[in-house]
Amino acid sequence: MKDRIPIRIANKRAYVWDVDDLVRIRSEHHLCGLLVGTLPHLSQQNVFLGVPAQLIPEEAMLLVEQQLAVFIDDPNAYPEPSLSQFERWNEQQIQYLKRQKTILESDLKPPQLAQRAMSEEAIQKRKQRELKRQQKAQELRQNVEQPIFVPSVEDPERSSVSSSQYTISVSAPSSSLSWYTPSSHSYSTIEAARQGGIWDFPSDLRDRARYGVFKDLWEQGYFMGGGIRFGAIIWCTQVILSDTTRIFVRLSSNHRPMQ
Repeated sequence: MKDRIPIRIANKRAYVWDVDDLVRIRSEHHLCGLLVGTLPHLSQQNVFLGVPAQLIPEEAMLLVEQQLAVFIDDPNAYPEPSLSQFERWNEQQIQYLKRQKTILESDLKPPQLAQRAMSEEAIQKRKQRELKRQQKAQELRQNVEQPIFVPSVEDPERSSVSSSQYTISVSAPSSSLSWYTPSSHSYSTIEAARQGGIWDFPSDLRDRARYGVFKDLWEQGYFMGGGIRFGAIIWCTQVILSDTTRIFVRLSSNHRPMQ
């Protein structure tokens, strides 16, 4: 149980939140998963995705069946914290905010220091370039009737402040909370998870056929994953030296596997 990968179940979907666990799943067990994590304030973008990685039911079931992972009923693994636990957590948050404030203040430089860091020679060159630009704009203005917008000379003090860099620290994951108890809400078998009400795959003959095809290909040494991006259910690939063979598997309505 100790070396098994924790797969957190929420709404009967399987997620892997730890990067090291995802590396193990991909490198040791030849299962890919799909990164679905996005930025909180840019939830509509899908270019930069990270953890958690969502496993298709076949991947999650295979890992548990092979005794490589356990299911964790994640929503119920966070009971109501006690008063002492909450006070300790609140104190940690206050200390965390103080550290953030200290780091931010140390990174911010006064405009005078920022301007002093820029050499006098660089400032003179910038002013000369702006002056030449204004002179060319003045010449063009004499030849056209409509006015031309001429940008003003950039204030080095303002530019130095706007280009300041900030240090942002990310707090620890919620699984580090003292009242998080995954051991009392873990399931090491599919049957136990089904009885616990957190898992229902496979639920019919079609699901059993899907899992049978998936498991058979995995046992043959293929790298497996979900095929939704390719219009299929299962995606698998096998790398032999420099040659790469890919197979896309789709199950028809009468449960006959097709390639």
